[in-house]
Amino acid sequence: MTEQNTNLRPSQYTEFSRDEWKELRNSTPLTLSEDDLAHLRGINESIDLAEVSDVYLPLTRFINLHYRATREWHKSQLAFLGPQGANSPYIIGLAGSVAVGKSTTARILQTLLARWPDHPRVELVTTDGFLYPNRVLEERGIMHRKGFPESYDLRRLLQFLADVKAGQAEVSAPVYSHLEYDVLLDDAQVVRQPDIVILEGINVLQVVSGGGRPRRHVLVSDYFDFSLYVDAAETDVYRWFLERFQALRATAFRDPTSFFHRYAAMSDEEAQAFARKVWDEINGVNLRQNILPTRTRARLILEKGHDHKVQKVKLRKV
Repeated sequence: MTEQNTNLRPSQYTEFSRDEWKELRNSTPLTLSEDDLAHLRGINESIDLAEVSDVYLPLTRFINLHYRATREWHKSQLAFLGPQGANSPYIIGLAGSVAVGKSTTARILQTLLARWPDHPRVELVTTDGFLYPNRVLEERGIMHRKGFPESYDLRRLLQFLADVKAGQAEVSAPVYSHLEYDVLLDDAQVVRQPDIVILEGINVLQVVSGGGRPRRHVLVSDYFDFSLYVDAAETDVYRWFLERFQALRATAFRDPTSFFHRYAAMSDEEAQAFARKVWDEINGVNLRQNILPTRTRARLILEKGHDHKVQKVKLRKV
């Protein structure tokens, strides 16, 4: 989503075409196979090994360099503070719209970063688990705003990040089931002092709480060492959302235990009309009001073209 610099002010980002960016891979080895990628690829996405080589290898090389530099700083801090120092993990925030491919990006980053020679332990946590349970959303009358800032238990998310950053031995994160469309109250993801944590979610770079009010205290992004935003034109994201919905009708929605099982029996026309309504009333509104405004807060932006492939990379200068 290229922005026009109409006021002629210097851009806060250094921009790289795909060809320019891929040259920064240097000699970084490709450690993914086609079989690996098949397990990492999201539904209705066409990412291939060329995309991994051109985009994600330079990206993980850059992140690894920053990660190692940050670890050296932490070692210096520990030497200075002594027993009071904490071995803090490196935290990456990853944001972007519904259906833009965040989850695939997060899984690929996790796999590639864990396969660097120093073999860091990399945990992937999604903010879906920090949504309020459906029961709470219904009680508050905001079930129709699921995914908006006010639908997240921000206090719990911030406490999780604070505990992880403090180097606690074990920290639990709630788990979300897309099958049940709800938080699983009897399940948890336990994070045990990893080297790197990737926090993926549409809301991770937001600075507002419910109702558009600025957050006066700690932000989720205050805990990040690095942040990314996966970007694309809204017309493309809208089309990908509709295509994904139809693909899910033929797969996951057919499971009788799925919350969305009712939609599998719809005609194609009914399903398309329903998906358009969801986008027009929920996902599109959330993108424009809450998600897209956070794009310029990311350290790095991956810009996708209409074919879901990254065409441009923007790296923030300051």
